[in-house]
Amino acid sequence: MEPLTWTGSIAFLNPLLMIALAVLILSILIWTIASIFLPEEQIIVNSDGSVSSSGGVRGLIQLVLNYSFLASVGLAVAYLVLGVLMGTSAGIVGAISQQFMPVWVALIIMFAMSIAFKRRLGLYGKLYDSPIGMIGFGLVMFWVFTGIFGALDLIVTHDPLVQISGMKNKVPGTPLPNLEDGQYAWYLLGGDNLARDVFSRMIKGAWVVVQIAPLATMFAFMVGITLGLPAGYYGGRLDTFLSFLANLILAFPVILLFYLLVTPEIVATGVPNYMAAVLFVFPILFIGVLLNSRYYTRPNFRTPLLIGVLGVAIWLYLSLISTDGYIINTEAYRIWGLPTYLDLFDIPGGILVVFVSVVFVNSPTVFRIVRGLALDIKTRDYVAAAQTRGEGPWYIMLWEILPNARGPLIVDFCLRIGYTTILLGTLGFFGLGLPPESPDWGSTINEGRKLLSIYLHPALPPAFALLSLVLGLNLLADGLREESLKD
Repeated sequence: MEPLTWTGSIAFLNPLLMIALAVLILSILIWTIASIFLPEEQIIVNSDGSVSSSGGVRGLIQLVLNYSFLASVGLAVAYLVLGVLMGTSAGIVGAISQQFMPVWVALIIMFAMSIAFKRRLGLYGKLYDSPIGMIGFGLVMFWVFTGIFGALDLIVTHDPLVQISGMKNKVPGTPLPNLEDGQYAWYLLGGDNLARDVFSRMIKGAWVVVQIAPLATMFAFMVGITLGLPAGYYGGRLDTFLSFLANLILAFPVILLFYLLVTPEIVATGVPNYMAAVLFVFPILFIGVLLNSRYYTRPNFRTPLLIGVLGVAIWLYLSLISTDGYIINTEAYRIWGLPTYLDLFDIPGGILVVFVSVVFVNSPTVFRIVRGLALDIKTRDYVAAAQTRGEGPWYIMLWEILPNARGPLIVDFCLRIGYTTILLGTLGFFGLGLPPESPDWGSTINEGRKLLSIYLHPALPPAFALLSLVLGLNLLADGLREESLKD
């Protein structure tokens, strides 16, 4: 079987794309220089009161920049569309585009429905009025859908842990030497130094990030909100004590703190399990207080609701922190937590350690942000009105202060997922936390780095994946900040 080229029968688009990218880069450089040295454009007020610019050199450069950008995007879309239609005859680009078909369908459905009902979707709907926010959201959801469909084996072409003889460090598009029935015929992005498929490992690595980064950040926010709101609202000794603990944790460098938490010697003592047992209580407290404060005046509805919700939450909590029915399960001793028939799932030890570390490191920063917002918002008139009505402190904190702090918190949530993604990649790069065979992007980059001067293909795909996801999260945060300021 013949190896695949990058673009196959659609190679006629390559010169056009090179010209469009060259013009785009050149126009960006000229625009940067012109913005420094050329004077501002003159604003002309027309007779009807409308305003227009005088154009000039900067206007011409802006026009070229816009058209070259649109041409580059249009050609990229053409590669994807032709690749989906033509498959492997369009080379590696076509084969990869076809493998991502579930992702394209999910993105199209999501964007179409969101745009159709955006006026009913609050801040999320307003996001579609921001081009930067839409681009960022598209990049983020691309990797979210990739992780989900990759976990369902709808995208991967090979088992990411299986080594195939003769495929060690093979270049992208290399066909398998001894093809068996049901096997995909090529390594689309080549093989690594252990003869594993780089493309499949990149896809499975997305699922690792999608599992850990958003959920760990959400848990960190629940811890920070649960402690930050009362600290800012009540002040006094409670604020002093909690702020001291947060500052104590923040005094340690983040990377060093991660190293300490995920080292094998610390893990063997069961410290991460104890931390999980403490930190994972906060989501239960948050949900319980939230519902109780909201329905406090309706006890007939509140009581069964709390019993049902908290019962399920505690069951999930015990399943989350226990392994084989034990909360602490080390070589030295075991502490019983839940019968095995009630233990819904077991989280692998490496993932639990990293998850707990992310929550522990991010919680103090979230605490300080929430505390600062609570200190500011508690002086507003609507808070005083709620106090005059006789509302309880937790109702005011969770249903008056917190909703009015959502803008900065949502922006920080997106940025913090990006920071967490980088931290996960850093830990994987140094071989800490997750198992060595894990396909997470950091571990894959580290393995490819060892032969980077000879083979580029094992390290570049996960590196670009990490870059694009973090870039998408930053653009999404910018779009959300822009739209939240308009409220």
